[in-house]
Amino acid sequence: MNSNKIAVITGASRGIGAETAKLFARNGYAVCINYLSNEQAAENIKSEILKDGGRCITVKADVSVASEVIHLFETVDQELGCLSVLVNNAAILKNQCRLEEISEERFDLVLKTNVMSCFLCCKEAVKRMSTKYNGAGGTIVNVSSGAARSGSPNEYIDYAASKGAVDTLTRGLSLEVAAEGIRVNGVRPGFIYTDMHASGGEPNRVDRLKSKIPMQRGGQPTEVAEAIYWLASDSSSYATGTFY
Repeated sequence: MNSNKIAVITGASRGIGAETAKLFARNGYAVCINYLSNEQAAENIKSEILKDGGRCITVKADVSVASEVIHLFETVDQELGCLSVLVNNAAILKNQCRLEEISEERFDLVLKTNVMSCFLCCKEAVKRMSTKYNGAGGTIVNVSSGAARSGSPNEYIDYAASKGAVDTLTRGLSLEVAAEGIRVNGVRPGFIYTDMHASGGEPNRVDRLKSKIPMQRGGQPTEVAEAIYWLASDSSSYATGTFY
């Protein structure tokens, strides 16, 4: 058990983020559930964690905005303590379409939400974790996507591009802070049953595509949460700059 460890999970009111928050709590972490708008969903996850004897807070913050990210991390400092783990999970995607149908405003919003949020949260985490700043070390797990490799043609190239940027940030940061006690890794979920597919305009997308998957099924958020937890734990102590 990790009774003295603290995890911040962005976008944790649903899907992969929610399952990750619950898994960390079950393993003794104090958890901060970050959310943008769905307060009730975040509070429901918090209540479930508290009912099971865990320690948890919720913090509303748009993690693509620097001032709100600072507020998020300062709240964790004050209410929970010294950060151990950051999971950058917050992300959006928009309706499926071809590249020429993507507006400049949409492209900007997707990259700001998915990339800027990762950058800003990593920045605050490094300030707290790095031995360069008298921190005790820690781990960062960035949730990317299989779209970073496939490019998501005819669906959401903007989302794919944002996740490619997250992959590059992950690799660069891992090399930059490896000697400062911080490990940085990424998870690239494939076809997972989450509400995000509805945001893209096709709620049943996983079922449509599952025949192309070697295991002939989509994945569950809990399975991705297990990969995230492993990368954040001491079990993966020799892994940094890697993707799963």
